[in-house]
Amino acid sequence: MIKVLIVDDSALVRQLLTEILDKAPGIKVVGTAVDPFAAREKIKKLSPDVLTLDIEMPRMDGITFLGNLMRLRPMPVVMISTLTEAGADVTLQALELGAVDFVPKPKMDVAQGLDEYAQEIISKVRGAAGARVRAVQSPPKKIEEKHSADAVLSKQTKARHFRTTDKIIGIGSSTGGTEAIKSVLASLPPDMPGIVICQHIPAAFSKPFANRVNAMCKVAVSEAVNGQQILPGHAYIAPGDQHLLVERDGARYVCTLNDGPPVNRHKPSVDVLFRSLAQNAGSNAIGLMLTGMGADGAEGMGEMKETGSPIIVQDEKTSVVWGMPGEVVKRGFADEVLPLHKIAHRLISLAR
Repeated sequence: MIKVLIVDDSALVRQLLTEILDKAPGIKVVGTAVDPFAAREKIKKLSPDVLTLDIEMPRMDGITFLGNLMRLRPMPVVMISTLTEAGADVTLQALELGAVDFVPKPKMDVAQGLDEYAQEIISKVRGAAGARVRAVQSPPKKIEEKHSADAVLSKQTKARHFRTTDKIIGIGSSTGGTEAIKSVLASLPPDMPGIVICQHIPAAFSKPFANRVNAMCKVAVSEAVNGQQILPGHAYIAPGDQHLLVERDGARYVCTLNDGPPVNRHKPSVDVLFRSLAQNAGSNAIGLMLTGMGADGAEGMGEMKETGSPIIVQDEKTSVVWGMPGEVVKRGFADEVLPLHKIAHRLISLAR
């Protein structure tokens, strides 16, 4: 049984989250708290497995409390966030401090979509319960149809001839991926091949996330724009509401954004990006799967491997959730399984 403590200053939100989570098999809300001071006492008393934490609260904000918590008593935390650009910065800060994941604030006046919201928070609480958390220093009535990458990009049966030897690196990630991506990119030199990235992230978060990563890297990091050329020394992050594909314009690689349906219930989808790399870069591509919940991208990695791409996955010990990388290993597609701190060095050697 996963024991959950809900920390939120809104009585309505506490009630709604309690009702949602208590209905889920294997989850029990053991308590609620109106602010971090009350939460601190209830954590000691109830020993919850997972905390849901509001960011904006009286007496002490969620970020300050999270920083103290992850330093003194690390535990899985799911942030309750506002999905706006203003909310993006503070939510990304929470992930830096050690929060496992985040969900949007529930809309109290909208009954429509509540089942979908319930499914999301239940899934993320379950994922958080099994996450690896480290100390830091300072089923719904309506489920979206599950598409495969075929819904966006048809699979090819014939091998293509590639008229370039330029390398390109594709990275996929989800839960825990924002910090893993930063760790890898910050260790790369500015003369790396072009890098394309699919991180499961809301639309309002992808650009602020790209800006945050860019500030600490030698490679130039930005949100991908439709039609732009993929250049060496640059990394392009898929917008949070569109699929990112790599296509060819002669000998050049270009970013193509696609507004097709969610694939594996994700948009952007790692499967779509990796399939496009298999089709348009072949053995010139290098595939990397980082931490994440689920299996999105495993099929695409298999297609990349068929064309001769080297396939790297993050190991279980350093992953927050070993779902996506674990699935690649399970299917026999991984060439190398590496801890996070060794991945950048391996990418450098493969690129050269």
